[in-house]
Amino acid sequence: MCGIAGEICYGDRSADTDAVRRMLPCLESRGPDGEGLWARERVAFGHRRLRIIDLSDAGGQPMTDEQLGLTVVFNGCIYNYRQLREELQSYGYSFRSHSDTEVILKAFHRWGADCVTRFLGMFAFAIAEHGSGTVTLARDRLGIKPLYLAESPGRLRFASTLPALLAAGGVDTSIDKVALHHYMTFHSVVPAPRTILAGVRKLPPATVRVIRKDGTSTERVYWEASHTRLARETDWAAELREKLRVAVERRMVADVPVGVLLSGGLDSSFIVALLAEQGQTGLTTFSIGFESGGGESGDEFAYSDLVAKKFGTEHHQIRIGRDRFLPAVERTVAAMSEPMVSHDCIAFNLLSEDVAKQVKVVQSGQGADEILAGYSWYPPLAGVPRDQAVEAYAKEFFDRPHGDLARQLNPEWLTENDPSLEFVRESFGRPGATTAVDAALRLDSQVMLVDDPVKRVDNMTMAWGLEARVPFLDHELVEFAAACPPEVKLAQGGKGVLKDAARGLVPDEVIDRPKGYFPVPGIRHLEGTMLEKVRDALSAPAARDRALFRPAYVEALLADPNTPRTTLGANQLWQLALLEMWLQENGI
Repeated sequence: MCGIAGEICYGDRSADTDAVRRMLPCLESRGPDGEGLWARERVAFGHRRLRIIDLSDAGGQPMTDEQLGLTVVFNGCIYNYRQLREELQSYGYSFRSHSDTEVILKAFHRWGADCVTRFLGMFAFAIAEHGSGTVTLARDRLGIKPLYLAESPGRLRFASTLPALLAAGGVDTSIDKVALHHYMTFHSVVPAPRTILAGVRKLPPATVRVIRKDGTSTERVYWEASHTRLARETDWAAELREKLRVAVERRMVADVPVGVLLSGGLDSSFIVALLAEQGQTGLTTFSIGFESGGGESGDEFAYSDLVAKKFGTEHHQIRIGRDRFLPAVERTVAAMSEPMVSHDCIAFNLLSEDVAKQVKVVQSGQGADEILAGYSWYPPLAGVPRDQAVEAYAKEFFDRPHGDLARQLNPEWLTENDPSLEFVRESFGRPGATTAVDAALRLDSQVMLVDDPVKRVDNMTMAWGLEARVPFLDHELVEFAAACPPEVKLAQGGKGVLKDAARGLVPDEVIDRPKGYFPVPGIRHLEGTMLEKVRDALSAPAARDRALFRPAYVEALLADPNTPRTTLGANQLWQLALLEMWLQENGI
């Protein structure tokens, strides 16, 4: 796990190595263990290293193979790199390191850009071909690893984080009005390729982009879960358990210890149970809790303690008081590649700070709700006719109707149409996903999952040089979950098939408990110093000059900061303030 950056110039223009060098300090937290820079004519790559596999200098990056005429920078982990290495050795390839990075290099030489279909893992990489000048960018199937792009006449820059691109300079930082509409509508998610800034884009998940020397390029999607039924009888729970067992085992590949983030919910508890079943001893687990507020409890230690005791883990409770919470807010915003409204971000940032002092790699339970129908907006879609699914999904999921934005955004920021609804309509209109629930799960696993929980975990863990691995997003498991009938997933109040799969391994008290979330009362209920931070952000000179929001709307929210909620219960005031905090933090 690392941070990557680079510049690709078109024609005969030489790459600006100083621009790449300016990006690297922004990536230092992602890779605190080393730095590298490589340049050749029109291409320059930069890298910050987090040593997880092959701790020697031989695994350093950018990695060049002069004999093959290739250079790579890579962020992520290829879990089947040892098996691929053996296969490549059978074809006559020799290796000078024991790293997964070198496997990518040789695999690309053997199979070209199709090598991505052979990788089991999470990755974003760039490979330069010395002879042709072609550069290939690729991102893993579920978008677990990020890759941001800033293109201008004559060049393309890329980086693991958006702020790194800003540090290089020359980026159009005007607000993208369509992206703003998505942010205010689509649960604060801006689907790829857009970001909130007009001059920055992101490579979509499961995408390979090939850039030729003259600047022309091609882009293709190489994978998608089908969301169609299997043509065989299936014991869904038993097979799901086996798929998850394999996924969890794969993610123990490392040359350093691997821990688990244990929230006390079903998903992370199941990971711990399967690791224990596989004979893992001395497993380290971590849970976080906050002070109560607004009538809400701030922790779920009762459940995480129960799981830790049952499986004999070395468990760490991390209790966060107000003395740590408030300073963490600004730090969390600074760690975001894009504005993310979820209060979980602060929890993950604080959790990662403490966990990184003990281990460098953790497994985490993100993704189960999106692939196995664990959220509240899926049951209302059951039985909805397919031709009515778009409107039904929007009613359940969208933060607000399109018409409300005219009373909330200033006129210059309004769009003529409803781009968020059009985006959903286009997705739902594609072939496959025959039921409304299937269509929603397909969209959420490609968009909301990638740009909310997955991005949140990546940004917050990597802010402390901690690598997070997500077994529920093993692509083979995701394919199986997509084939599972909606009624099987929706059973027992959601994730029914996962509950059946866990039965007998995970304590019933955890399986049958009400669904929980990372409780962060300090954000859900804004008051005191936190409310003042919000007020300051929305009244700052930069916010007044930008004038995104109608003053009457902001004033009404500040007068009643905790009552107005989005459709899914998020604090509307926090949604506005978080966007302004992020823009101001990044000097926009």
